[in-house]
Amino acid sequence: MRTSRRFGPLAVHALLISYTIIALFPILLIIFNSFKSRKAIFKSPLSLPDANTFDLVGFEKVLGSSSFDVYFLNSISVTVMSLAFVLVLGAMAAWALAEYDFPGSDFVALFLAIGIMIPIRLGSVSLLKIIVSLGLINTLTALVLVYTAQGLPLAIFILREFIAQIPNDLKEAARCDGVSEYRIFWSIILPLIRPALATVAVFTMIPVWNDLWFPLILAPGEDTATVTLGIQQFIGQYVTDWNAVLASLTLAIVPILVLYLIFSRQLIRGLTAGAVK
Repeated sequence: MRTSRRFGPLAVHALLISYTIIALFPILLIIFNSFKSRKAIFKSPLSLPDANTFDLVGFEKVLGSSSFDVYFLNSISVTVMSLAFVLVLGAMAAWALAEYDFPGSDFVALFLAIGIMIPIRLGSVSLLKIIVSLGLINTLTALVLVYTAQGLPLAIFILREFIAQIPNDLKEAARCDGVSEYRIFWSIILPLIRPALATVAVFTMIPVWNDLWFPLILAPGEDTATVTLGIQQFIGQYVTDWNAVLASLTLAIVPILVLYLIFSRQLIRGLTAGAVK
């Protein structure tokens, strides 16, 4: 019994380290090979770059002969704006569904649950027709609208569950003091659901940043292309510039990694909320 207590934490740490290595291995493999020559990539893909294999030709091509800075800015703009709309609108809708009883509230909740189960890509043709009719084709606004609609059902579902766990006494005390509903929402509810907001943020931003489908059909122009779509120019039917592809992927990892680190602490709290009594 003493042995299990003594070595239990060590086993847990070993498992965490193992899972971390497994999860990070593909990312590290991309980063290491982006700094190697084409010959070294195929000859020894698992080795670290050294004096003989180190080569920056991929980064030179990406930064020098392509509009990667435009793609990069487009991806950041679309991701940040979509994330902001999903969090704000999702929190407001979740607050309304969790706090107030009104005719049709159960139907709205069921409708949003169906939106989680049915992929939005099934409606690509209809979405394309709507975007064309609105005159938004080949614009970043079209991507922001679609990604906001894509992320709202899951955001409302998660945030509604967190808001429902907030004690009613806290809200009723604020109402007794004459605090308005808007002030309760912004000053009390939002600070208390920060872990849930971080969880929604992570699950929303990664699919948006990595998506290829909607940028391809809604905004394929040179001035509106995202990073994921821009990388496709280095992938040909017969020849692929692997140095440029790996360099592009390495640069694309940086923003999403920074955002993940910003939300990671609150994310862990959100995922483990209620798991330990």
